[in-house]
Amino acid sequence: MKIVCLDADTLGFDADLNEFAKFGEFVSYPKTAANQTIERLKDADVVISNKVLITDDVMANTNLKLICVSATGVNNIDVEAAKKRGIPVKNVAGYSTNSVAQQAFAGLLMLANNMEYYTSYVSSGEWVKSEIFTNLDRVITELNGKKFGIIGLGTIGKSVANIAKAFGCDVVYYSTSGKNNNNEFKSVSLDELLTQCDIISIHAPLNENTKNLIAKPQLDKLKSSTILMNFGRGGIVDETALANAIDERGIKAVIDVLEKEPMIANHPFLTVKNRQNLILTPHVAWASKEARQTLIKMVVKNIEEFINGK
Repeated sequence: MKIVCLDADTLGFDADLNEFAKFGEFVSYPKTAANQTIERLKDADVVISNKVLITDDVMANTNLKLICVSATGVNNIDVEAAKKRGIPVKNVAGYSTNSVAQQAFAGLLMLANNMEYYTSYVSSGEWVKSEIFTNLDRVITELNGKKFGIIGLGTIGKSVANIAKAFGCDVVYYSTSGKNNNNEFKSVSLDELLTQCDIISIHAPLNENTKNLIAKPQLDKLKSSTILMNFGRGGIVDETALANAIDERGIKAVIDVLEKEPMIANHPFLTVKNRQNLILTPHVAWASKEARQTLIKMVVKNIEEFINGK
């Protein structure tokens, strides 16, 4: 059996992929361009891909027997074509819950505690010059007592909700599918969540229900003190409208995902004037060391199950 990993760089420089060699020949490429995919998979039985497109054309010109997605979403795979050709598609899920939840609160606390300002104040040497023991130039706000809204109460959303509850927040949620029911937290309409919540955290997939879910009309409903976080998918939030809301209304935001990744050169977030109100990270919330180790183990298990006919 020959296994080919097309984009190992997406798993991190420290990822240990040696376990895949126990199944047979294993070849790993850091990155793969679209015009290289077929050539690199010509003798492969199994492909491991995160973001490289596995299209019907790729399948037609290779002899793949299994497609392993090193992520939860399978939007980079022509799933219907794979089904017609009898090629199983196996993804991984649930590996990043703790990582995403931790990253959400890392960004939230940076804003609530004005950490960037205060660490810069100290490192610049200004504290040395101070005539008093402290500095209160920037407001620090507590999470306790704040109304915390979750958009998308799946596994990650529930984890974030529980942490928010531990901080003393009043947690409510909006189900984008209408299917999630939870007895511990109150379900509200999207309008109620937007108008009442002090903190809003998005943990929903991108689909027909969530595309541009938070656009200018919805952003206009937020309090000027609201912190909006997106750890779901880019495309759920209108990024141009949010950039304007940050500058014009003082909205704060923690963003880890964008509609186009990597970030485009002229993205509106790059020219936000109220830069202190925006925490922007390059789609890393899922990627703790522990989460990536778990992901690799899950891909290995998927291959084992395929070999064993499961």
